[in-house]
Amino acid sequence: MYTSGAWGFVYALDAKTGKEIWRYDPNVDASYGRRACCDVVNRGVAVWKGKVYVGTLDGYMVCLNAADGKELWRKDSFTDRTKAYTITSAPQVAGNIVMIGNSGGEYGVRGYITAYDLNSGEQKWRFFIVPGDPKFPYEHEEMKMAAKTWDPNSDWNTGGGGTVWGAAAYDPELNLLYVGTGNSTPYPIWYRSPSGGDNLFLSSILAINPDNGKLKWHYQTTPGELWDYTATMNNILADLEIDGKKRKVIMQAPKNGFYYVLERETGELISAEKYTRVNWASHVDLKTGRPVLTENGGWYKDEPKLVIPYLGGGHNWPPMSYNPVTGLVYIPERTIPQVYKSYDNYKWKPDEDNTALDYANSSNWSLVKDQIKSPQDTMMTESLLAWDPVKQKAARKIEGGAPDGGTLSTPELVFQGTRTGYLRVHDAKTGKLLKEIFTGTGIMASPNTYKIDGVQYVAVMAAFGGAPTCCYYGDAVFHEYENKGRLLVFKLGGSATPLPAKRNIPPIPAPPTMELDTAKVARGKQLYYQYCETCHGVGGDGTNTLHPDLLRLPEAKHKLFKEIVLGGLLAKYGMASFGNSLKEKDVEAVQEYLVSQQKKAYLQSR
Repeated sequence: MYTSGAWGFVYALDAKTGKEIWRYDPNVDASYGRRACCDVVNRGVAVWKGKVYVGTLDGYMVCLNAADGKELWRKDSFTDRTKAYTITSAPQVAGNIVMIGNSGGEYGVRGYITAYDLNSGEQKWRFFIVPGDPKFPYEHEEMKMAAKTWDPNSDWNTGGGGTVWGAAAYDPELNLLYVGTGNSTPYPIWYRSPSGGDNLFLSSILAINPDNGKLKWHYQTTPGELWDYTATMNNILADLEIDGKKRKVIMQAPKNGFYYVLERETGELISAEKYTRVNWASHVDLKTGRPVLTENGGWYKDEPKLVIPYLGGGHNWPPMSYNPVTGLVYIPERTIPQVYKSYDNYKWKPDEDNTALDYANSSNWSLVKDQIKSPQDTMMTESLLAWDPVKQKAARKIEGGAPDGGTLSTPELVFQGTRTGYLRVHDAKTGKLLKEIFTGTGIMASPNTYKIDGVQYVAVMAAFGGAPTCCYYGDAVFHEYENKGRLLVFKLGGSATPLPAKRNIPPIPAPPTMELDTAKVARGKQLYYQYCETCHGVGGDGTNTLHPDLLRLPEAKHKLFKEIVLGGLLAKYGMASFGNSLKEKDVEAVQEYLVSQQKKAYLQSR
């Protein structure tokens, strides 16, 4: 069994015993940890004819010998290392090539995919997702077409977004590679492409000939994307009988809340219906393929808007699965409302969050009280959704219990993990919960199943990570147990699941003696939420994140605060230097804000 870990580590294991055969350390430059908007995750490897392919966080496409883990080739996939690119996606083998995408849309990059020869590592082609500055030549003919949907005076410094970080798919019969593309940068189109436009190929599904990198067809799920409604969720290829006719389809449940069924040879839209609560669009017009905006429309340029679903979407990266026996797709679905409010006078800055969205007010319902019609409008719900893709409606919905992990379907069963530390097994036909196993570790990935010597196993990668907006809820099991990544493998008659150690949260130490300046503290708070909150939590309280709790910094760390933040003293542990974004006076302000927070917390804890 071959599996990947954070940063792009690869592990080869005996699938029967769990014994490690070899591991590959990609020796990633730790400074790239800062550039990963949603943690230093890796979504998997590709295995083909004695070779293992992996993308590393710092941008290398690597081919390993499957027998011993030795590097066969290693290629730099980044076009510009001054930009905040990373790789978190799994490679995809398609015909004679292996393809890799990239991440970094939130930081202001231009997305693309690159194809390499499976054996030699020679670059075969590169396909950009969005056009670049028109004063330079188009890299390929598809960019000339896409450029017509962008304002020529767009803010090209932002890169535009469109990164490909999700799961691709390949149809060997049609010889087509299917790629889902990402969100815009920045989110507000009035900053990105002032005169508007569809902004191809953001939030789209692309069908590409892997032999030459040419586009056969495209379908855009969210024209003019401004809500982070990526279409990078997993694509499912299936043969469905629709209106008495067998159709070869591709299906996706992207963030925007509509379930799409497309003819996978031509890209024809067959159907698109809401699989979750949606208020930004009423429906998708099947003639034009475009969503029809509601009166609310989610247009937050002139005033904040209450939008459903939120930027994490009705379905995020944990994969859905299709069961051809039941004819149902099992989706980790959630409904979360969000207040969308953009920053005024946004300007692109390197290595920083360039979404231009005011996250601090994402749950400030007072800004949109005139748009709230019922208590449901501000409520979060989540479910294991059994969806009929032919009838385009829910067969059943199992709510509660944090069912947010990816799903695995077998003819009779559905497996799913939860952030609360359970692996659950449901009857695929009825949805009845047949068994649940407490593991003490949050599970986001999809389980896998295989058979050796007549014994069937179910394996799942367990541990929690990712963006706090998607993952860090109060019921997550990492609040109680240590969040140690591990592979759990089950079989009938197996032993009890060992639990991780209980989490030990030390008391808040007395804050350092420091005279605080009110204006400086206020400035520090602003900077903290701009640069630090994503990892270290609200007000520095890291007990609700997976990163160090800054309210529990000992005096020794406070004395080294500038050396850590500006000098990169702890870079090898993932805390990269912010020297290219912050000045010494900025760091002093952030520290004063944290000390003020630590003082409050210390007094409350006594």
